[in-house]
Amino acid sequence: MIIMRKIFLLLSVLMVQGVFGQIKAFRFALVSDTHIGSPNGAAEEDLRRTIADINGQTGIAFVVITGDITELGMDSELLLAKRILDSLNIKYYIIPGNHDTGWSESGGVSFTSIFGADKFLFDYNGIRMMGCASGPYVRMSDGHIPRDAVNWMDSVLQKTDSRQPLIFFNHYPLDNSLDNWYEGVDRLKTKNTIAYLCGHGHANKAFSFEGIPGVMGRSNLRAKVPLGGYNLVDVTASLITFTERKPGLASRSPWTSIAVTEHHYANDSVYTRPSYAMNLLSPHVKERWRYASDANVVNTPAVTKELAIFGNSLGKIQAVDLKTGKSVWSYQTGAAIYSSAAVKEDKVVIGSGDGTIYCLQNKTGKLIWKLKAGAAVLGCPVIDDDSVYIGCSDHQFLAIELKTGQKIWSFGGLDGPVVGTPLIFENKIIFGAWDRNLYALEKSTGKLLWSWNNGSTVRNFSPAACTPVAHDSVVYVVAPDRYLTALDATTGAALWRSNEAAVRESIGITSDGKWVVAKTMNDSIVAFATSREKQSPAWFVNCQYAYDHVPSQLVEKNGLLFFGTRIGVVYAVGSFTRQVAWAYKIDNSMVNTVRVIDGSHIVASTMDGKVVLLEVSK
Repeated sequence: MIIMRKIFLLLSVLMVQGVFGQIKAFRFALVSDTHIGSPNGAAEEDLRRTIADINGQTGIAFVVITGDITELGMDSELLLAKRILDSLNIKYYIIPGNHDTGWSESGGVSFTSIFGADKFLFDYNGIRMMGCASGPYVRMSDGHIPRDAVNWMDSVLQKTDSRQPLIFFNHYPLDNSLDNWYEGVDRLKTKNTIAYLCGHGHANKAFSFEGIPGVMGRSNLRAKVPLGGYNLVDVTASLITFTERKPGLASRSPWTSIAVTEHHYANDSVYTRPSYAMNLLSPHVKERWRYASDANVVNTPAVTKELAIFGNSLGKIQAVDLKTGKSVWSYQTGAAIYSSAAVKEDKVVIGSGDGTIYCLQNKTGKLIWKLKAGAAVLGCPVIDDDSVYIGCSDHQFLAIELKTGQKIWSFGGLDGPVVGTPLIFENKIIFGAWDRNLYALEKSTGKLLWSWNNGSTVRNFSPAACTPVAHDSVVYVVAPDRYLTALDATTGAALWRSNEAAVRESIGITSDGKWVVAKTMNDSIVAFATSREKQSPAWFVNCQYAYDHVPSQLVEKNGLLFFGTRIGVVYAVGSFTRQVAWAYKIDNSMVNTVRVIDGSHIVASTMDGKVVLLEVSK
């Protein structure tokens, strides 16, 4: 028995030596958070310096850039970044971060087309290198490993030997700054993951992600010092060493290292996972059905008598049976969909990142017509009478004949993409764009009646993701500047603004027009009386949802206000009782604005591709 143990131990040692003996020493450069397009042009200079510094050295095998390549994900920023990065003399691998996707005018489509992919996989000197994208996409939310990327991880890891040394790259740390961090952790712990490398935090920092060694690399930006910088990563069969490098200067001493060993991670219950225990407090709320799409769903499903219809980030328009949740039909477009569908009679209209507006027969999915725009169509259509109104990323807002798909008029005075849903009010089309402005157009002609902005020069503060509400010739809007603003519907003049409650991009109005309600960024919804005179908060309801910043609009039906949160909870709050009626967790990622069929049936979708029909018993 003792001899057998010694033989087993010897074989184990030889196997480990065999695995790590295949690792040949190499060096690569880790660059992150370049933020091309930031004000003053310093980011471009910083990146050029870094590239010149890398090109001036010998022995660097390749470069990995871990996200936030640009400031706002604009096509012009991506193309500029590509031109600069292409001056590298060695191969580089690149993935997007939240700045490349969250405000992207293409919904992330341009990143993939310009750089070729939003993920990578290659083996080098005995180590497998993997990296993938992280959201959020188009809407503000937590970081998120896209559902299609999780599926890709599954396919790759299934073919990866359990002893194969693996280094994984993502923009975000592998913690709860990613809403589905646990899916990444659980998968990487099934393999010999020797390191997880990321950016996002702009600082050099060492981590342990449930035992997986992690390193965050600094931003390439100079910040408040003369030079930016990056990391040189030296890999041997026993150690991974990280050294900060400032272009043109001697490398500093290594600041951290990771021992290269064979890992056998325990799958235990010590670590935190999302809890659904809160659902026990609402036993009268049930999931009638759940549909899991194969990609993210970042839009609100349209509902007919028979179907729920939505798009996903792989460009598929999907229809499921409203009673059973079973797939009925699908239609493939050319790129990701972030547009919420609109239906009228037998037609459903939706925009796609492939730059096309589609009209399908809603029972069969058969194409009726399609209209090509000049860029991605991320805006959500509204159908009024026999016309479709929708904004595009080519800086155009369109009116289209519902029956034929013929353009009625176009307004081309925008300076940014439209991603939200317009409001039709008093013969006006009112909507925001990522160009700092809220617009009002004449419904019949597309003539500009007025535009308004909050005075900020920062595009990120645009009133773009919020659907305005209106009552008694006053339009109300909230934006990332954390103000509620009341505007004269005729002139666009600001009547009053309030930042007494930390509202962001979620707003609603009660059916009697008495209260404008908004979701604050911490725990509570707040109500202001509708008025032309300046108002202070009239009442709050503490829902205990903690920090929240996602644009999930509040929808009222039968005296209840419905909305979703960043961690997958759907709330119903009484607009008269001013109490939480119920709360139900369906996922751990962002809930889009919900589709309320009646007070007892709600269709909700999440960024992770879950679509659910909630049924509330009487």
